[in-house]
Amino acid sequence: MTVETRRDLDHRVLGGVCAGIATRYKYDVIGVRVVTVLLAVATVGLGGFAYLALWRFLPSASANSSDSASASSSVSAAASSATAAAMSEDGAPSATARPQAAPALRLYGPIADDLPRVDAMIDSLADVESTWLRGMLEAVLSGSGKRLRPAVVLLAGRFGNYDLEKLVALAASVELLHTATLVHDDVIDGASERRGEPTAGALFGNAASVMLGDYMFAGAAEFVARTDNTRVVRNFAATLRAMANGELTQDISAFEYSEDVQQYLDRIAGKTASLFATAAEGGAIVAGAREEYVDPLRRYGESLGMAFQIIDDILDFSGDPEEMGKPVGSDLQAGTLTLPTILYMQRAPDDNPVKRAFNDEDAEQNFQRAIEEILDTDILEESHRAAQRFGDLAHQALRELPEGEARDALAGIVDYVLERRS
Repeated sequence: MTVETRRDLDHRVLGGVCAGIATRYKYDVIGVRVVTVLLAVATVGLGGFAYLALWRFLPSASANSSDSASASSSVSAAASSATAAAMSEDGAPSATARPQAAPALRLYGPIADDLPRVDAMIDSLADVESTWLRGMLEAVLSGSGKRLRPAVVLLAGRFGNYDLEKLVALAASVELLHTATLVHDDVIDGASERRGEPTAGALFGNAASVMLGDYMFAGAAEFVARTDNTRVVRNFAATLRAMANGELTQDISAFEYSEDVQQYLDRIAGKTASLFATAAEGGAIVAGAREEYVDPLRRYGESLGMAFQIIDDILDFSGDPEEMGKPVGSDLQAGTLTLPTILYMQRAPDDNPVKRAFNDEDAEQNFQRAIEEILDTDILEESHRAAQRFGDLAHQALRELPEGEARDALAGIVDYVLERRS
């Protein structure tokens, strides 16, 4: 596990030391903290001296920063640095606001240079007086993901009047809504890591993380209101409802083995595809695109989202645990049935280790057997064919749009999603 640490007081002395030790030797952070506290109690003064000595030799937050900052000034300085990095001298978002994921330059074509403006708007959410809230937001918003959803918004806007200010607001709201749902998902799942990094729940506790997610939902709502488009705002609200329904369905049906393929597809349509659909449709609406372009873009986004989630569920079995930031088959072991597992259960309805594991019969052994048998068959290939069919639907929808760079970029995103490995 990789834990970024630095010698400043928002990690506190003990937290910084433990995180540094855990990072260097790949130990569990909580375990290191427990052992360190016990050592401190046993050695009294010597332990305290050791904390200070270790803390002194941790790398500082910045090569140019002072070591004598208070908790307030340390977090404030970090926020100021982030804001400065995101803005150019004239106050406009800088093209180097945040390192873009590799697909950006390769796939996003005509809108790649505009994505940093989306990052800058998202980062602005952390511009608050509360140092603790600011630190929490910076920790959660600091990742540089693929930005697929914001890219879809901006590319869809290319089919109308490319009003960058309003499109950026919609793109930021879509990405912030997605990030907020991840914060809540991790609390529900009790996850300590995501993509190899500590979750908000692991860093701040579940109660604070729930409120943090709520704060981000409010921020997303404020961003989408900046579009001044009632239709888009209504779609945004409907999407949030659909996503919540999908998550509720998944959580309520955990460790139930009666779900079939259609129920699975209905669930991921709400949980994942609805937001992609809103991104594509919303971008066209905000740009005032011709109505004959709006529906194909909505269908494109929906099909893209379905393919994205199926591939994600395939990678839960076939992906590199280091790249994915979670063990193989983690969804199955959490009680979530995905397409590969459902297909596997349909092939072996009578002798099925998933059912036994869900009934708490040698769960670990039966989960492992199910994972191995899924990997040893052509189930993942069959699942990929299902994702490919949704990819084909996305390409079909694009054929109803004018040719050009934007359409080519949207087509490239479909191919990227189907070929991704993490």
